[in-house]
Amino acid sequence: MSFRLAAYAVCIEGGRVLLARHVPPTGGTNWTLPGGRVEHAEDPFDAVVREVAEETGCEAVVERLLGVDSRVVPAAERAVPGGPEHQNVGVFYLVRVTGGRLRPEPNGEIAESVWTPLPDVARLRRSSLVDIGIALAESLPPTGHVAPVPVGGLIQH
Repeated sequence: MSFRLAAYAVCIEGGRVLLARHVPPTGGTNWTLPGGRVEHAEDPFDAVVREVAEETGCEAVVERLLGVDSRVVPAAERAVPGGPEHQNVGVFYLVRVTGGRLRPEPNGEIAESVWTPLPDVARLRRSSLVDIGIALAESLPPTGHVAPVPVGGLIQH
């Protein structure tokens, strides 16, 4: 089994959420939250601020921890054929953008970042991470753990 620890930013302002359009080298596209892998010996708190800057061009501050999501993706459902099953542990933070300008990720897989009205999110081809982050931000369960979110055709990032 492969494993990944990642930190994700949930930036909600004025009824809009900040989403990043992910375009992997293998093609296709989907919307996701800014965020990604926590590097070796890096604190997830620092990683989410770094990822927002790298992927969107914006400066951000963490307002609070929203929760942690852990899910196992069976080998047959992985985007990479032939790989083992994969566990992704995501640490979700409520983040506020404090400066900078939206831009594509230089030499990366984020083609653009946009403020998206919350009602429009349901119509997008998106990662399940978006639904998890919004669910955590809107209901903030007392345990900080969100119940499984159906992925029904959504893409993991």
